[in-house]
Amino acid sequence: MLFNSTEFIIFLPIVFAMYWLLGKSKHQLKLQNALLVIASYIFYGWWDWRFLGLIALSTFVDFFVGRAMAVESGSRKKILLGISLFTNLGLLAYFKYANFFIDSWIEAWAGVGVSMNVSSLQIILPVGISFYTFQTLSYSIDIYRQKLKPTRDPIAFAAFVSFFPQLVAGPIERASKLLPQIERTRTFDKKLAISGLRLMLWGMFKKVVVADSCAKYADIIFDSPESYSGPTLMLGVFYFAFQIYGDFSGYSDIAIGTGRLFGIRLSTNFRFPYFSRDIAEFWRRWHISLSTWFRDYLYIPLGGSRGTKLNMLRNVAAIFLVSGFWHGANWTFVMWGAIHAALFIPLVLMGRNRKHTLDVVAEGRLLPSVREVFSMGYTFAMVCFAWIFFRADTISGAFSYIRGLAELPTPEKPITQFVYTVFLWISVMIIVDWFQRSGTPPKWWLSSKALPLRWFMYGICAWLCLKNFHTESSFIYFQF
Repeated sequence: MLFNSTEFIIFLPIVFAMYWLLGKSKHQLKLQNALLVIASYIFYGWWDWRFLGLIALSTFVDFFVGRAMAVESGSRKKILLGISLFTNLGLLAYFKYANFFIDSWIEAWAGVGVSMNVSSLQIILPVGISFYTFQTLSYSIDIYRQKLKPTRDPIAFAAFVSFFPQLVAGPIERASKLLPQIERTRTFDKKLAISGLRLMLWGMFKKVVVADSCAKYADIIFDSPESYSGPTLMLGVFYFAFQIYGDFSGYSDIAIGTGRLFGIRLSTNFRFPYFSRDIAEFWRRWHISLSTWFRDYLYIPLGGSRGTKLNMLRNVAAIFLVSGFWHGANWTFVMWGAIHAALFIPLVLMGRNRKHTLDVVAEGRLLPSVREVFSMGYTFAMVCFAWIFFRADTISGAFSYIRGLAELPTPEKPITQFVYTVFLWISVMIIVDWFQRSGTPPKWWLSSKALPLRWFMYGICAWLCLKNFHTESSFIYFQF
């Protein structure tokens, strides 16, 4: 089920009404959590009910492994953690990467003139498997590290693993933040619910109006780059950059807003990444729940910044390569990660990777300085360059696209229709982001304005969403 679908528009109010009606019952918490589990399984099963068993298996294994680890120690505790890792990563490896390894094996032998008569497996990638796998794994690892006590409530744990607003594309929540909210009695908070609706509306605008509009042109250009000259290919990368930002951050906004309707506060996943002044700052602002997951469960265990400079560079490179591989079973994603590693490592060598943490660009000023504009522009250009590999189907296709960027303007297929409208929607998104950039968490800038102005702007935003609500386009990160 998609957020931008008619089914979800019907589904959400029904679940919301039932949820808060149960809040008046004697067994409020158990019934509300049970409803969340049922609703989440319906939400996920709407796509393909056959894969509900994978979520149930991960839930079952990690619940009982967590309980067992709390009373074990030494080698038995390590074995239990191994069971959790093997189950979750094994499922992820089979469903997401089996064909990749088979195809890579065939291509490697073909490179030396050996033909392998092996066919790929017919495997369907379960939506969201990378997200809920990492979420439930963090629970087991934190218990193993004695940073978390296991829950005794299987229904609450099932709700934690499958909570439908963030089930298929994050934010990837930690049990230490989400589980206590699920295990705690919740009362309806009108202000929280209103802020959730407001965030959902803005997220829908970013997805339906901005991202889907950009996608029309990005897809045309990337699907036949040989038909276009350099300037148009640059435009295609620009469109994709805002397509993926509007699409993914829009999903996160809708997920966070939906969570608030149920009294659940989810983690911020984006903090205006295209205002970053270097690549290190970009990764503190882009897909925050994933980058912090890799930091805590891979980078630090590898040694982090401790030890020699060479070890630290190895750890940084490993993080970005694994991050690229997490995104998809294709060498293009690994290359995307490698490019970000190549941009990040010089900052580490110069000791500048912490120059900009989450300080606000142009704080206290309406406009950025010339230096800030240059820094943001350079960082955005480098991010866009890496996006070429992220969007391309093959490595050779990405390099072909890059070569085309140098071509001079020539007569080509017209794609200028509605181009100015798309730039308008991108500009609106950038301006709104700029005015709320100082919020921590990001504060909706319109909330402090006069009521008539607020409702007028909400109405315009809703009208634009409905006007562009032609087809139920999937979110990009559903494929990961």
